[in-house]
Amino acid sequence: MKQNVVLEQANSAFLSWKKLSIDERIDYLTKVNEKLLQNKEEYGKCMTLDMYKPIKQSVAEVEKCSKLIQYYIDNGKEILKGRTIKTDWTETYTVNDPLGVILGVMPWNFPFWQVFRFAIPTLLAGNTVVVKHASNVPLSAKALEECFTIDDVDPVYFNITIPGREVERLIESPYVKGVSLTGSEAAGSAVGKKAGEFIKPVVLELGGSNAFIVCEDVDVDTIVPIAVNARFQNTGQSCIAGKRMLVHNSKRKEFTEKFAEAVKKLSFGDLMDYDTGLGYMARPDLADELAEIMNKSIAMGATLVAGGKVEGNKFEPTILADVTKEMPAFKEETFGPLAAIVGFDTFDEAVELSNDSRFGLGVAMFGKDVEFLKSKVSEFDEGAVFINEMVISDPRVPFGGNKFSGIGREMAAEGLLSFVNKKSVIVK
Repeated sequence: MKQNVVLEQANSAFLSWKKLSIDERIDYLTKVNEKLLQNKEEYGKCMTLDMYKPIKQSVAEVEKCSKLIQYYIDNGKEILKGRTIKTDWTETYTVNDPLGVILGVMPWNFPFWQVFRFAIPTLLAGNTVVVKHASNVPLSAKALEECFTIDDVDPVYFNITIPGREVERLIESPYVKGVSLTGSEAAGSAVGKKAGEFIKPVVLELGGSNAFIVCEDVDVDTIVPIAVNARFQNTGQSCIAGKRMLVHNSKRKEFTEKFAEAVKKLSFGDLMDYDTGLGYMARPDLADELAEIMNKSIAMGATLVAGGKVEGNKFEPTILADVTKEMPAFKEETFGPLAAIVGFDTFDEAVELSNDSRFGLGVAMFGKDVEFLKSKVSEFDEGAVFINEMVISDPRVPFGGNKFSGIGREMAAEGLLSFVNKKSVIVK
């Protein structure tokens, strides 16, 4: 079968790749980075054509990938060097050896970024990668393979085109030594179960229903632009988007009015025009699923204050007010341009509402009393807490979730060490 051939090629490549020095692997990353930046407009167009992302956002995604590569070029050698342990033996230290072929099952919403944040640290650690990309971003998948192909280096990055249902079969292969998946809860559960059955390490980056908490002492005019970006970046198709706007009741009316006013100014346009800031949803069926959540919530008493019109994969930026925790707009992951506004009276109530979710990816809270907000960090069931900043991903900071948002961490040192054998060495 074709997939077996790809896995055999990746394993054969690993046997040579793992023998290279860290400096030689860094040299490869440097060349990938140069190629990435030289072709950023072309790569950006691939994303725009695949998933209807505005070209400005697509090119910015490519540039963010470059920053991730540079982080590992600058810091990877230090992270991977292992450590010396003081004991009564002559020498005691650790080394970080690569595992082998690592399978990456990638999503469509950030076609380049998701792949780079998996592949770059995994390759730098000495592994080779096989990537099963989402079926609806074929141009991006092809461009990625081209970007990772360097003339004077044997291939270490391999695409594999298979239906999602065949991923579990790949995990069974003795060539595959670990799996990283970014995707749905259902996919993560299936992959995690299969990886556990075959005792293979796994990183799962799944859904999120992040709270965006607006305290009573904030300046609403300052917060609204951040809220618009937090909810509607990438047409709202982001696991880290601020989906549930938890607003102190003393600020709720003002916030709702100004938030709606700002959102109504968002407009569709030519996706290849750098002035266009709003894209379409990636597929009509995804828009239909989001519309169902919206309509059910309205039927349960939510108030439509902006947007609400859906035509194919064109989904107007939408705001629902008067949302309660029984409504789908609160309970479900709204993966698209739909914001839910929920009021609260006390900060403890805000914490309770934020934690009232099966997800635990991140939370953003905004207020003037930073020390108070810092004292509340441990009360949130999240992988990340942001104070006076929207939830973002950054190569320098570990990224990952709690509860049904996944297991494991990407990026930073943790991401580089996700797929290594942390080997202890003792010399008497």
